[in-house]
Amino acid sequence: MNSKALRLGTRRSRLAMSQSRQVADAVSRVTGRPVELVEITTYGDTSREHLAQIGGTGVFVTALRDALLRGEVDFAVHSLKDLPTAQPGGLTLAAVPLREDPRDVIVARDALKFTDLPRGARIGTGSPRRTAQLNSYARSHGLDIRTVPIRGNVDTRIRYVRDGELDAVVLAAAGLNRIGRSDEVTDFLSVDTVLPAPGQGALAIECAADRADLIAALGELDDPFTRAAVTAERSLLAALEAGCSAPVGALADLLADGQIVKEMRLRGIVGTTDGSRTVQLSTTGPVPETYDQAMALGRELAAEMLAQGAAGLMGERAH
Repeated sequence: MNSKALRLGTRRSRLAMSQSRQVADAVSRVTGRPVELVEITTYGDTSREHLAQIGGTGVFVTALRDALLRGEVDFAVHSLKDLPTAQPGGLTLAAVPLREDPRDVIVARDALKFTDLPRGARIGTGSPRRTAQLNSYARSHGLDIRTVPIRGNVDTRIRYVRDGELDAVVLAAAGLNRIGRSDEVTDFLSVDTVLPAPGQGALAIECAADRADLIAALGELDDPFTRAAVTAERSLLAALEAGCSAPVGALADLLADGQIVKEMRLRGIVGTTDGSRTVQLSTTGPVPETYDQAMALGRELAAEMLAQGAAGLMGERAH
């Protein structure tokens, strides 16, 4: 057995390092080989611009993929929601492990729930998707909120609340779980209130397409239901021609009858960031058993959303 250490490329952020360590441990278990983390700085980590302005799509991913293609690392771990929907030649998605909680959460002052925030509450988020859905919910439920664009890591975002600059911030449940800070959540946002980003809560393990041995080993970590779900969600995103920073929410979940999984439901939403107009639809079908079936589920729902005017709600990126 090859005992040479495998090199795992990771971003340097606390969250990326934490989820990469968890994957490294799992890969060590299935391969019997040590895994060393190789820290790589990406453009998204160094730029001070708002993510929506630097294009969102791929800013955290390109440097990792370049290192893979150059053979500087053996595999890389990404937050799946950061991955552009087009898969580059020469690389393959070897595994999509079991998904964490896909929901968004609120961290608010005084342990407040979202619906208990005072009138005019300032809520920080760097995501047009979250902004659109929070504003839409507020409009339809008579809440008065102000969304404030922010960026930065989890610590920075929570500090805005601790320092009194903001009343609340919106974060992903999965990220807080992975760094052991889920106890700071003051409210979980139901997916009926805010649909998560396509792929949210899931990780992607990527390696060179010609490494058959490594692909087989990493494949042990793959969860077929998670892969089918995120494939459908990302197919919807791609068919809407929207990048990671577009205001698109999507979630595929399994509908079970007792212990028997019967169907997969895919829900999608797109809206203007002020929340004044949204297109939200869902479709339910057999659980996809192949990549093509999962892709078809996403494309079909996207076609229905486009027929209802979705493209006009996404701004200039939709063209």
